[in-house]
Amino acid sequence: MSDTSAFQSRPVTMNDKNNLLKIEEHIYILDDVKKPNVFRNMFPYEEIPKIPFNDRIVPHNMPKEIWITDTTFRDGQQSRAPYTTEQIVKIYDMLHELGGPNGLIRQSEFFLYSKSDRDAALKCMERGYRFPEVTSWIRASEEDFKLVKEIGMKETGILVSCSDYHIFLKLKMTRKQALEHYLSIIRSCLEAGISPRCHLEDITRADIYGFVVPFCIELMKLKEEYGIPVKIRACDTMGYGVNFSGAVIPRSVQGIIYAINTNASVPSELIEWHGHNDFYKAVTNSTTAWLYGCSSVNTSLFGIGERTGNTPLEAMVFEYAQLKGTLDGMNTTVITDLAEYYEKEIGFTVPANTPFVGKNFNVTRAGIHADGLLKNEEIYNIFDTEKFLKRPPVSAVSNTSGLAGIAHWINIHYKLKQEHALSKTSPLVTKIKEWVDNEYANGRVTVMTDNELVREIEKVSKELGIVVKEGEIVGAV
Repeated sequence: MSDTSAFQSRPVTMNDKNNLLKIEEHIYILDDVKKPNVFRNMFPYEEIPKIPFNDRIVPHNMPKEIWITDTTFRDGQQSRAPYTTEQIVKIYDMLHELGGPNGLIRQSEFFLYSKSDRDAALKCMERGYRFPEVTSWIRASEEDFKLVKEIGMKETGILVSCSDYHIFLKLKMTRKQALEHYLSIIRSCLEAGISPRCHLEDITRADIYGFVVPFCIELMKLKEEYGIPVKIRACDTMGYGVNFSGAVIPRSVQGIIYAINTNASVPSELIEWHGHNDFYKAVTNSTTAWLYGCSSVNTSLFGIGERTGNTPLEAMVFEYAQLKGTLDGMNTTVITDLAEYYEKEIGFTVPANTPFVGKNFNVTRAGIHADGLLKNEEIYNIFDTEKFLKRPPVSAVSNTSGLAGIAHWINIHYKLKQEHALSKTSPLVTKIKEWVDNEYANGRVTVMTDNELVREIEKVSKELGIVVKEGEIVGAV
């Protein structure tokens, strides 16, 4: 069939999104190149990668339903010591609570390599939760398919690298050989009655229309043939994705999602974005994937993952709320519980300046900021962090805190509210300020600790004839 007759045979159909007739102008067939296309113009290894533009604009296309998936126990374990079975089950329980009754933490991904991996997956499955659904990540082998089936999982991830860096340089195959190899593996998975989740590794360095789209078209044919969902996970393995309007593929996140969704006809609910943070873009790119037609974004707790890590799960919880205008039942206070559990039970401390979970994320050291918090916390707090994260805004006490910072610290630490709250003119506050100033005048360079402040407050309170306790001050202030 000639290109002309092939084009004339393409059906004219109605686009349900804009109610206009449409016809696909291109036929996407595998471009079986002889030499690898590694986009050296964009990725000159001895220079910083380049972000070119062609100003082809992709329309917003956020699905009605979007959700989060988790890879804490898979990708998240590749950069740290393995979790114990008990730790995995405890974290899984908290992910279930965080996801809420609508199951917005939709899936949690597990290794099945070792007996301890399988034991953890089985114990989580025994919980009987609908969400997060326990899924796996396996090597593309018959033995691993058997493991998935024996455990009773309905879905598994399978690595199908899609850039020429991997196809030619790692697998030592041509594109056609890789395509045929992958399709045979996926067919074996479907023959076993298991839904495959195809992890298109290194998609932001892949030939989108010469390999990715033709491959996804073939996967959708298998989906129809077997009547089993085939998911596409777009993996920004090296963090090269960008969200800039008009950027060139394969770096354009929206361009990739558009190609998979529109040109390969993969439904939004079968598309998932998996981002890495090598260029500080994991969160932005994940949100962009949602905005342009991807229903699912893959995350790990606190962004823990290989190299610079994955998209942080907690970040996408708040991205969801900002996009949808609701948390849809997610219990965000569990995020603080998880951070405390990691520190106390696992021995992992989140960096202090990490949004939402770091020790200092809503702590101010500037006196002028503390003065604003003392008058109205909305002035310098991103939202009601006490309500959503069980963490009220805090003022650290140092040489820059001023009277307002000390008053705010005392009010928060002792939960003094309304008529019980101290102002910056309180005698207790002014005496503590004198003590703080004296400490720094004598050479101190560190922030005052909570224990030091409590001891000095108790000392000064006795001198003033008052007692400071939780919720109130007894005696004249």
